[in-house]
Amino acid sequence: MGQTIAQKILGKHAGKDVVKVGDTIEAKIDYVMVNDVTGLPAFEVYDEHFSGTVPKTEKIVLIPDHYVPNKDVKSAEQAKAMRVFAKKYNIKNYYEVGRGGVCHQVMIEQGFAAPGRLVVGADSHTCSYGALGALSTGIGSTEAACAMATGELWFKVPETQKSIVEGKLGPYVMGKDIILHVIGDIGVEGSLYRSMEWYGSTITELPLADRISISNMAIECGGKAGIIPADAKVDDYLKGRVRGTYEKVYADPDAEYCDTFNYDATTIVPTVAEPFLPENAKAARDCDVKIDQAYLGSCTNGRIEDMRAAAQILKGKTIDDDVRMIVVPASTDVQRRMIEEGLYKIFMDAGAFLSGPTCGACLGGYMGILGKDEVCVSTTNRNFIGRMGDKESKTYLANPYVVAASALTGRITDPNEL
Repeated sequence: MGQTIAQKILGKHAGKDVVKVGDTIEAKIDYVMVNDVTGLPAFEVYDEHFSGTVPKTEKIVLIPDHYVPNKDVKSAEQAKAMRVFAKKYNIKNYYEVGRGGVCHQVMIEQGFAAPGRLVVGADSHTCSYGALGALSTGIGSTEAACAMATGELWFKVPETQKSIVEGKLGPYVMGKDIILHVIGDIGVEGSLYRSMEWYGSTITELPLADRISISNMAIECGGKAGIIPADAKVDDYLKGRVRGTYEKVYADPDAEYCDTFNYDATTIVPTVAEPFLPENAKAARDCDVKIDQAYLGSCTNGRIEDMRAAAQILKGKTIDDDVRMIVVPASTDVQRRMIEEGLYKIFMDAGAFLSGPTCGACLGGYMGILGKDEVCVSTTNRNFIGRMGDKESKTYLANPYVVAASALTGRITDPNEL
């Protein structure tokens, strides 16, 4: 029986020709990443259990992003702990505030993520790098400390699901709508501890930014990884930025999948996920809900392509008087390109507030926290109870076009209606 992409990558990093679903293996990781929130406990575990050990510094990436810039004394101490650890062990891959951004965007932009690699991160949305043909997955801070010390981790080889999306997407439909549509179909536990492989003409035609949105939200249906086979678009993106060399990995023709799902892209419309789960997918045109806030950003939809999409809707228009719109680029590189392309002016003229790169309100950190009974339409990835603020607030997930259109009308709006 043939091997899936996940089996091949795990097998290669474990030094095995073949690994079977359910096997527990010890594999060498290519990179381990922690952010300002998950870093502190990882550093404490490292100092307790690996004191005197020289860490695998070339494999470690440290990226402050959740509370950037620091919002209070506690977050300042978390950030300080990361700086101290970086200096203590002379870790070069540390991205200071103003020189990095949201961890997953930085991992991709800075060439750590690449086809065939095994990358782990102490953040659940590490699965984003699967868009480049890597096997990437979230881990805990204790595991991160072990990976820093040894360069290896145990893995259980997951089952793999195959999703095939065929056809041409309609106007204002993005990768975000595809993944919300799929999660709406299979549910938030539909891929529990499974690797997801994505195929079909629709996926092939998607730009890399939209593929990243899909892989990013694999965790929202329980996925261990969300892998899209690498192609020329990935090669083009990595030219001049990838660290080292890479080898693309593809599933065997006779690979065994636990499930296969087929989707018709022409039936996918601009979609929102209603509170309080990403599986509550609904057509935006059928969701006439008044909003208080529109939020554009995050590791899901904070790339330059997302900013261009929203700016296309907002150009020459004014945000509704009863709505505040917050725009958060995913990295300093995205921010710089927004300025160069004139997107900053479009957003400012429309009445939006612009921030530097940060996770911000996505996790309920700051920079857009919701009060009681407030409603937000957001390009982020989670809409759990209290995720973006008060437990009685509500968050609706959507693509950048929908968020921008809704900011103009004051209600959740399908851009096709403008």
